[in-house]
Amino acid sequence: MIELIPAIDLIDGKCVRLTLGDYATKTVYNEDPVAMAEEFERLGFRRLHIVDLDGAKSHHIVNGHVLRGITQNTHLCVDFGGGIKSQSDLEEAFTNGASLVTIGSVAVTKPDQFLDWLHTYGADRIILGADVRAGKISINGWQESSGEELIPFLGRYIKEGVKHVLCTDISRDGMLNGPSIPLYKEIMQHYPTLHLIASGGVSSAADILALEEAGIPSVVFGKAYYEGKIDLTQLTSVWD
Repeated sequence: MIELIPAIDLIDGKCVRLTLGDYATKTVYNEDPVAMAEEFERLGFRRLHIVDLDGAKSHHIVNGHVLRGITQNTHLCVDFGGGIKSQSDLEEAFTNGASLVTIGSVAVTKPDQFLDWLHTYGADRIILGADVRAGKISINGWQESSGEELIPFLGRYIKEGVKHVLCTDISRDGMLNGPSIPLYKEIMQHYPTLHLIASGGVSSAADILALEEAGIPSVVFGKAYYEGKIDLTQLTSVWD
């Protein structure tokens, strides 16, 4: 069964979504992300993906207090990303209750630092973030292209022990036009034992089923729920 992971993206302490990673397209869906997380837990989800969009843009964690509120008020297994650029950011995320952290930009700009964290905290707590635009890795809240090609980038770190990768196709994110299944299938063909988390473009339960049929282990979704296109009660009953 594919693992279902709802997402909460944060700006100014509120639950928002962007389109194509453009901060100018911000839509606020809930001003109380803790209540939103509690609702996801009530619906039967066990996992939550949180992105600190303020942090990604500011190069340090900004919404750590929201993470703390969610982990103190739910039993969800939370993975947290956005703005983790230093040891103090990493420690802040774990101190505020994150079970896992997603790290992307540092893996590009400071590979030795990323590897140190991977080996210190373990591959079960570190998710490699791979945000992709036109086949190349983007960094710093998707504001910059690194020039790194996706498949070799992943391979370099998988050889070092990475087990979990969160891959977002930026061209699909927030568009509700379906996930980039060929991209995810290509990744799995190269690295069949990888725990790949697909992100971007999910618009319906049918999209999630298609990912499952393609052999993708996990999927993150957000806007489709906030826009009323996915019935979470139906999802949790089918995929529980």
